Amino acid sequence: MSDCQSLGDCEDARIERLYEYLDGALSHKDLVEIKEHLDGCPECAQEHDLECVIRSVVKRSCTEAAPETLKASILSRISQIQTADH
Repeated sequence: MSDCQSLGDCEDARIERLYEYLDGALSHKDLVEIKEHLDGCPECAQEHDLECVIRSVVKRSCTEAAPETLKASILSRISQIQTADH
């Protein structure tokens, strides 16, 4: 049983490093090997694409600014708490 099976039926252990690949945390040689594997393995390519979509959605949701009314409400509440403590 390969550690890669959590990604589907692929038994290539190199794909275990998909997250490092996406993070750019691999050597050039390892990046090339994983890229070549993704180009030839539809199952792992599908996992790669899914992870890219997830990362994109998370990144987009983290860049949305909170409404100004929320900021004002929080600052007002902090001020009330600080006043009550003194």
